[in-house]
Amino acid sequence: MSGAEEREPGGGVPAAASSSSAAASSSSAGLGEAAGPAAAAGPEEPGLLLGGARPHAEPAADPDAPPKKRLKVAGAGGAEGSVKLEERLYSVLCCTVCLDLPKASVYQCTNGHLMCAGCFIHLLADARLKEEQATCPNCRCEISKSLCCRNLAVEKAVSELPSECGFCMRQFPRSLLERHQKEECQDRVTQCKYKRIGCPWQGPYHELTVHEAECTHPTKTGNELMEILDEMDQTHKKEMQLYNSIFSLLSFEKIGYTEVQFRPYRTDDFITRLYYETPRFTVLNQTWVLKARVNDSERNPNLSCKRTLSFQLILKSKISSPMECSFLLLKGPYDDVKINPVIYHFVFTNENNETEYVPLPIIDSVECNKLLAAKNINLRLFIFQIQK
Repeated sequence: MSGAEEREPGGGVPAAASSSSAAASSSSAGLGEAAGPAAAAGPEEPGLLLGGARPHAEPAADPDAPPKKRLKVAGAGGAEGSVKLEERLYSVLCCTVCLDLPKASVYQCTNGHLMCAGCFIHLLADARLKEEQATCPNCRCEISKSLCCRNLAVEKAVSELPSECGFCMRQFPRSLLERHQKEECQDRVTQCKYKRIGCPWQGPYHELTVHEAECTHPTKTGNELMEILDEMDQTHKKEMQLYNSIFSLLSFEKIGYTEVQFRPYRTDDFITRLYYETPRFTVLNQTWVLKARVNDSERNPNLSCKRTLSFQLILKSKISSPMECSFLLLKGPYDDVKINPVIYHFVFTNENNETEYVPLPIIDSVECNKLLAAKNINLRLFIFQIQK
């Protein structure tokens, strides 16, 4: 058989001489990318020696391939590697309670386990309701506002992690996402400028111009617009009544206010319940006490997601004649709890010296948990005596 007939059809290597090389190549098929183009080169390839034999220094199945060929493999998996790193960071920096990345402050227990601000406050509030010491859900060490501290490094790291815009699905650093969604995203939900006269349209920002050009509300008749404006006026009227009432109360002759501190206590019943009470204080030359309770003394408020506080004002002094008062509770000067002002009225007598429990106007359960998580609740009480 001639030399030409002894060659493989596409390899240029003698069949007899390359039997061991072919076996090695088949056993390392997974390294085909690492071997690069030289593994499939034809007879005219410069890398082949005269006569078709490959140089002994660079066999096709050599595990110690040249650096260039190895870098190609690493580059192919680079994108996948970065994704895995991002996922690992998510799992490392997430809150140990809700398993989500914190949106604001990050607290850590004495062993370094991370908790977002909402979950941290919720754990403290739950412990207060159950009359237990709050513990880290991961390592069970004790946690409190004095034992735990914020982790600023984690907060900054989380702010740089990419997050997806809920409107356009593009990714941005978490620190820039809020601004993008509010001001820059062309797909963010917006409202028609004729909302003031009742247009209910909502849609993506990039459709706003087209909608406003076609909006029918500017062409409505006067009677139709008056009906819409009347409904809006009713809502505005209620808000103005509150503010006007407060300003009128400020003109009363007898006005008193004081900072009050609610302290937690337990009932002596078979089933203990958490309630709050202030020390006695003096306002308008009278002695008073405030009491508060959680979820109107619900049996197990710790099992409820929705939490509220209600309070009552108690007159401890003896009075010679009925005393008609208006009163309201507001947040203290150093608290950040959000309370909507509500004015309550009551006529105090010696026989009827306690108001009914009325809602403490906290805006939501999150704000309520802030109060429950604190050792004491500090608020400011205003009392206005109505003169006959």
